[in-house]
Amino acid sequence: MLAIDHWAWSNRWSRRAPAEKLVPAAGLLAISLALPPLTTAPLVLLTTTIAVVAGARVPAGVFLKVMAVPAGFILTGAPMLALSLDLADGLRIALAPDGLRHAAEVSIRSLAAVSCLAFLSLTTPMADVLAMLRRLGVPRLVLEVMLLTYRLVFVFLERAAAGRQALTARLGTNGFAVSVRSVGLLAAGLFQRSLDKGRRLEVGLGARAWDGELPLSAACRTPSPAGLAVGVAVVAVVGAIGFWLRGGAA
Repeated sequence: MLAIDHWAWSNRWSRRAPAEKLVPAAGLLAISLALPPLTTAPLVLLTTTIAVVAGARVPAGVFLKVMAVPAGFILTGAPMLALSLDLADGLRIALAPDGLRHAAEVSIRSLAAVSCLAFLSLTTPMADVLAMLRRLGVPRLVLEVMLLTYRLVFVFLERAAAGRQALTARLGTNGFAVSVRSVGLLAAGLFQRSLDKGRRLEVGLGARAWDGELPLSAACRTPSPAGLAVGVAVVAVVGAIGFWLRGGAA
């Protein structure tokens, strides 16, 4: 999360209008959902990787780390999609007809969709995202929840890092059993500290005459026609190639 926020503010495209990055991200996401995944999803993955690494100049290692966590969840659940459960004559688990193909399609399509989100999050600061969503008419309450959640995530990570450092200094990770116990204590402490931070935040807002609305930036960069045209062109080219490959596969 810290790496995402850092590169969202320091990448080559951080000062470009958020709409110029939302258009290709949303378009590629729609393509990955609409067209056959085995032929189109790799194109989407390749396009987003080139855009992030070569276009926005985000290190390839950072992009791979951002993709690694959701990819782990997707690949862990993929084998379950290839199996069938039969309860007619007791419990029987077997490989479903065309199960491997179905698991591969779902997995590669999910990875392509996640790459579109990774592209947007690594190239667009959260402040720009909120300003763009406000201009698009998203309810203010939703934006305020997003803002608070985004802020508290970093508070949570800071507390977790400090707690882990304290556990290491006290030999709390010396051995598997001790490590499990220490992680449990750390998680319980973090939950209590998060609730306490939320209460103190509410008290602080009340002491500052909070009127029920958090201040949100209304400024949103105006997209350039050239930037939008490039985004639309990329989506059109990827969609055309995917559609052509779909016809060839058929």
